This record gives sequence, C-alpha cells and structure tokens, in this order.
Amino acid sequence: MSQSVLIVGAGSGLSASLARQCHAAGMQVALAARDGEKARAVAKETGASLHQCDASSIADVALLFTALDESIGTPDLVVYNPSARLRGPITELDPETTRAAIETTCFGAFLVAQQAARRMLQRGSGTILFTGASAGVKGFANSSVFAMGKFGLRGLAQSLARELHPQNIHIGHFVIDGGIASQRADRQDDGSDRMLDPEAIAESYLQFHNQHRSAWAWEVELRPWVETF
Repeated sequence: MSQSVLIVGAGSGLSASLARQCHAAGMQVALAARDGEKARAVAKETGASLHQCDASSIADVALLFTALDESIGTPDLVVYNPSARLRGPITELDPETTRAAIETTCFGAFLVAQQAARRMLQRGSGTILFTGASAGVKGFANSSVFAMGKFGLRGLAQSLARELHPQNIHIGHFVIDGGIASQRADRQDDGSDRMLDPEAIAESYLQFHNQHRSAWAWEVELRPWVETF
C-alpha cells in the first residue's frame, strides 16, 4: 500500500522538491498553501491534490485535515514549511505584523501537528517534520520576530519528540543553516555550493522519514560545506 504525504506551505522551492521526490517514491501527495497559484505547477507535475489553507487559521487547518480524511486519509508524512520574516529594531516593529509572523512560523505548526497527531495516534504511526532555521538556535540582531517564531518551532518539535516517539510517531526538526538555492538572482547556484540545494534537502527529509525506529533522530542540522558555524 502506497504512503501519503501532506506538505504545508507549498511553493516553488523546497516544497516543490519534496513533492517531486515523494511522488517519485510512489507516495500520494497533498499540497496546502495560502496562495495556491505558487504550487499549481508542481501539483500538476506530481498529480498532487492542492488545498488552499492559511496555516495560522484554526478553522482552515481543521478543514484541511477533514478534507484529507475523505481523500488520502491520514498522511504517513506531514511536513510544515511556512515561516514569516520581519526584520528591524524592536523599537520599530509593528505589533500586529509581529503577531501574524509568529502565528505563521510557530502557531500554525502547532495547529498542523495537533490535527496530524490525533489521527496518527489513532492509526499508531506517522512522521511529522518541521522546517527550522539557524535563527531557532541563535537569535540575530534585528531579527527578534523570526527568532521567536523559530525558537518556538524548535521547542514544539523537541517536546513532541519526547511525547510522541514512545507512541511510534516520529518527530523531526531541521535546522536549515544557510540560504536555499532558487530562481532569485541572489540565490542561484553558481557552482560554489554556497546555497543549499533544495533537492538535497528533500532527500534528507525522506531519509529521516525512513529511519528505523531503533535509531530515530529528532533533529538534523543541514548546511553547505563552505558555511561557517
């Protein structure tokens, strides 16, 4: 029986690489995005179902999983990718924009994990992966909002690993330490490996999902070999 995957925060970068590799592995793919247009091409390429969902909305996330109950059922793998950056000194940050950013980066992850865990526990298996950043282990100046969101995300993942690993639910947090290559002019691969290849990241996610439970990890740090740390 083929496995299934839900990728939340789908777009043209890491999410697209994940969708392609999961599809190539024979998995049924479901994509969820606030703006479905960004994921339409990869949905067509992979035969994925496409769901419009604001990950920070309690109602939207509940409706997403209800829709999946009636289509692919409980996903074997759930990946949470969304995050929101808001830079600036604390004295100038807009509180409402700050709250919205933290809700996207962290609270949405809680909502998705809660819905997924309820179903996976009933089935007795599953994997939930969170896309973190170096900001989740090291707060940078003028980046307090991103740090709050990513620190919270990492704390969520660590707590869930301790809570759910003994119940056969695999939890993973990925510290992406560096920029991810994309079509943007400043993020294109110039042959130096200064950017993380999204296909290589996706490969690591699938390897993590397929780990034997006698040797589960809960966190992996990924960075280019030229990146200092």
